[in-house]
Amino acid sequence: MDEQANYDVEQIAVSSVVAALSYGLDLTEGQPMGHSERTCVIGMRLGQELGLDEEELGHLYYALLMKDAGCSSNASRMFQIMGSDDIAAKRDVKTTDWTKLNRDSIEYALSHIKPHAPFIERVQAFVEMASNQKRNAGELVKIRCERGASIARRMGLSEETAEAIHGLDELWNGEGHPHGFRGEDIPRLSRIMSLAQTAEVFYRARGGYAQGGTAALEVARARSGHWFDPQMVLAFESIARRGELWREVEQASTLVATLEPGEKVWKATDETLEAICLAFADVIDAKSPFTHRHSTGVAGAAQAIARSLGLPEDQVVLLRRAALLHDIGKLSVSNSILDKPGKLDEGEWRIVREHPRYSFEILRRIPGFSSIAELAASHHEKLDGSGYWRGLDASQLSTTARILVVADVYDALAARRPYRDALPKEQVLAIMARETPRAIDAQCFYALSGAYQQAESLAENLANLANGVGTSQDEVSRTKDVRYINEARTPERELLPTAAVRQRRRTATRLAEGCSR
Repeated sequence: MDEQANYDVEQIAVSSVVAALSYGLDLTEGQPMGHSERTCVIGMRLGQELGLDEEELGHLYYALLMKDAGCSSNASRMFQIMGSDDIAAKRDVKTTDWTKLNRDSIEYALSHIKPHAPFIERVQAFVEMASNQKRNAGELVKIRCERGASIARRMGLSEETAEAIHGLDELWNGEGHPHGFRGEDIPRLSRIMSLAQTAEVFYRARGGYAQGGTAALEVARARSGHWFDPQMVLAFESIARRGELWREVEQASTLVATLEPGEKVWKATDETLEAICLAFADVIDAKSPFTHRHSTGVAGAAQAIARSLGLPEDQVVLLRRAALLHDIGKLSVSNSILDKPGKLDEGEWRIVREHPRYSFEILRRIPGFSSIAELAASHHEKLDGSGYWRGLDASQLSTTARILVVADVYDALAARRPYRDALPKEQVLAIMARETPRAIDAQCFYALSGAYQQAESLAENLANLANGVGTSQDEVSRTKDVRYINEARTPERELLPTAAVRQRRRTATRLAEGCSR
């Protein structure tokens, strides 16, 4: 039985969609899921204590939930600089004062700079890192902040929200990034977010409740006048002493929906959901240069197959949204795995195979998105039961799930990967044909074979929308009705040397079954 769109769009609060998707942002920052929601509770209570009006609180609310929207865009660069697990490095830097050369910062560097390299190579990397610390930090933060603000704008959030996200990593003493603003030159909302974020990290890292609350207060006081606005630290101390704050933080997953200011909750429309799905597709694909445009590529192929098979429009829309968000769980996978040029070991494969489960857990949090969650989680399943994460077989895979599987395999094989170059379309289809009908659905495959040019056209259109090219609401909504648009600009594929082609043939089955990086 095929999935049905089981939601009334106008009954979905935008805040519930954004809050749920923020769990993916938490993963790529190395934080426990719910970090952004807990930060939102702290930040909103701090904003109220400081006397922000309703309009300012509205800007702050979405800035707190979307504060890490740009975090995936610097992951690959961080892996290149550090030579280690970018997610672990991001997690641990949150509890380190990286602006000072002290025991904590040295221990951080020793733990995360090429930890598995030979001693001499590590020493050289450490010296290079120390000499370029400010430049590297500035580069990473600039990438993150600019992309995060851009994503917020594309989602239709306010300019004040975008500016708050852009200034998240500025420090009170002027040593922050990307602009080195000092004191009250830093947007007030950014100052609130910086303090709230750090308080949550230390609260959770120290076990929550009493010990965590004490740790949050201690770090706020220690960094007052250095990282944080002293007046905001005083306001934070005031609300923290009352005790109610930490009980609310523990209830953040249910409380955060009630914190949106104003008498009217911002309700979703089809256009709003399309914009959010497209924006998060860009967040997902920015994690690695090898997944550039993957989500929009899968969505384009899935849409082309669905139209060729004559699926009703509501299923086409559901399938497109599931395709755009199918890899949100991959934000949990380190770039040391995603960008690895060699074969993955068993431990790395276990991590990779978990990402559809994370996609399911994140998407099912959105009211009415159960069908999208189920569909997105099935993108690595195979008809013979050899897929993952649940090992479903043909009897358990709907038509829409089979379409998504075919679309994902197609785009993954056609794209460049760290362990191989992009495959020409003819070779992609030949590999897939050998997997039909054992692993992938014959009807869906043949539909794709006859419509791959249309798939390219749709993918190009979606990619432009996701990257902010022509993102007016009219253009976003038109994506639902596109059947034939201008012929796609298919990138030219270089022909590989004969030896490389032979190697591809030897690994064809593995690529078709995996296609997970």
